[in-house]
Amino acid sequence: MKNIFKTIILGGVVLSTMTSCSDFLDQRSPSDTDASNVWQSTYYTENVLNKAYGLLCEDHTYSRNLCYNFMVNTDCEFTNAYGESNAKAEGKGKDLNNYYAKSDDSFANIGNTWDHLYESIEYCNLIIEGLKNLSLDNASSTADKQLLRYKGEALTLRAMIFHELVRNWGDVPYKTEPTNDDLSNVNVGKTDRDVIMDGLIKDLEEAIDYLPWAGENSYTTEHMTKGYAHALLAQIALQRSGWAIREAAKDGYVTAATNSDANYPTQRCGDADRKKYYELALTHLNAVISSGKHQLNPSFENEWDLINKRELDTQYQENIFEVPMGLDNSSELGYGIGVRFADKCAYALKGNSSSNVQLPSTLFWMYDHSGKDTRRDITCVNYEIQLNNGVTTETMKGNNPFNLYCGKWDVRKFSDEWKAIAKVKGVKFGTGINYVKLRYSQVLLWYAEVMNELNGNPDVATGGCGMTARQALGAVHERAYAAADKAVAKAYVDAIPANKDAFFNAIVDENELEFAGEGVRKYELERWNLLSDKIEQMKADYKQQIYEYPEKLYYKTYTENGLVKIDMKSIRWYDKEAPENAADYQYVTFWGDEAKESNTKKTNLNNLEFISGGLNETVKNRYLLPIYSTTVNDSEGTLQNSYGFIHK
Repeated sequence: MKNIFKTIILGGVVLSTMTSCSDFLDQRSPSDTDASNVWQSTYYTENVLNKAYGLLCEDHTYSRNLCYNFMVNTDCEFTNAYGESNAKAEGKGKDLNNYYAKSDDSFANIGNTWDHLYESIEYCNLIIEGLKNLSLDNASSTADKQLLRYKGEALTLRAMIFHELVRNWGDVPYKTEPTNDDLSNVNVGKTDRDVIMDGLIKDLEEAIDYLPWAGENSYTTEHMTKGYAHALLAQIALQRSGWAIREAAKDGYVTAATNSDANYPTQRCGDADRKKYYELALTHLNAVISSGKHQLNPSFENEWDLINKRELDTQYQENIFEVPMGLDNSSELGYGIGVRFADKCAYALKGNSSSNVQLPSTLFWMYDHSGKDTRRDITCVNYEIQLNNGVTTETMKGNNPFNLYCGKWDVRKFSDEWKAIAKVKGVKFGTGINYVKLRYSQVLLWYAEVMNELNGNPDVATGGCGMTARQALGAVHERAYAAADKAVAKAYVDAIPANKDAFFNAIVDENELEFAGEGVRKYELERWNLLSDKIEQMKADYKQQIYEYPEKLYYKTYTENGLVKIDMKSIRWYDKEAPENAADYQYVTFWGDEAKESNTKKTNLNNLEFISGGLNETVKNRYLLPIYSTTVNDSEGTLQNSYGFIHK
């Protein structure tokens, strides 16, 4: 990994001139200052920290790859596979998404993502080493206290990045010290991920004491804060207790009864350690919830309106950490994922979105069929914005059950600043929409999971912060319903059996309903060892549901300010029969057409097997990424691929 670090430091002084894409991260070079002065200065220490943050908003990190490219495929979000050749297509990224990745697949930029993450870690290492002698006991001046907060940010940011590496690559190099001038400590081998996560937990336990809560000391949710450090520690503890595919079996660990490979087994720690990590997670989830610093925005719709408009929610602070992006500079959110829109439509002169990530009909069908769960129409979009004869038109999609768009990112809701640029700029540009790394709703569902597991049922409050598992899940589920419909939501939550396994299954379902499209689902299914099972369930559900879906979808449109829009309240999503006044409606051939005997092509059914087809093809449960071939070749023998990954 020498090429990553050789331009970063010389004698402890940062030389990089990388420009951040954040709204507030000011990049200033301290190259004229020696190392002894850097770590006494808040100015230069902040600059180094800004560089670590800045690397998070590159295309190779959270501007693109880590916010949607690497988080698919699951049971509710994937890159479509229209037949075997597309599913295995190299150079388009679909092979990686469908678990056919190779170590020399350049499209996915897996090597660049690896390099960027380790480069950010290097900046964190510089700060942590430079401030190693600064503690709560000797930070007396205002400057020292600020430096200590920077140290806490660096510890937390490094933990987040190592956690990202672990959950995407498994065992990775665990480099926690700055690079020597002679680069002698650069090429190191892999460290067992459990050792890494135990180290990250210790780092976060230290960092928590240094950090302010969001809203204190001018810290926003675009910074590492005390709340995020607590929540991240809980997240890592849960992953540490969960299932993972291993390079070799570990003594004392439990091997999964299903989805486990003979050579690369899926294992978790023993029951005693598992309970210990659950208890640790609960301690820190209690801290976040009890603080009152983070809450659910009462409106799921408003939560996403604010995200699209690039406005920080300083009232509820539901988004515990957002990767800070910069308008016109970074973020593919709204382009690579989101409602699809065409070039030269009313919203943008240039910049038609690709919407590479799609959602399935089975997810749409999972939401309450009354239509009262507001998450359904915000999450699942079965239409696109086209330009028809010069008119911007919302056009309903037909029989494309694996091709719904994720409407959480919606060009129609983008900020006025974005629209002003889009109407004059002739090239695609960064939306500037922050990637939300963690929402408070995830904290509540983790809390529900841990309380249910430790207490053996969802209705015992022992060990918690005054809330049962059922109440925590209920808070998330009921938030999605309007005030007049809360009783419907509560009835659903109340009806979940008071049984540990049944309630866990409800948590798994709620995770899908709440987070589809957000890069959460895949990693949770992995630690639950449910990724393969849930993908197969999605396919089986589709085969059964084709007989429930309408063959034609009826809807109405209207014109407003020269735009043709779909009347969302008119759509007959669940009606298999035509409405009485069918002549007043438009319709498209819909998902149920697949079940007709006259449909001889059965295109969707034929393509179904290739979606995520590589997950168990050569190695069971192989969801991890390969280390890029160039990275392996440059490691001077210290790195190698596992899990059966081979070069082209």
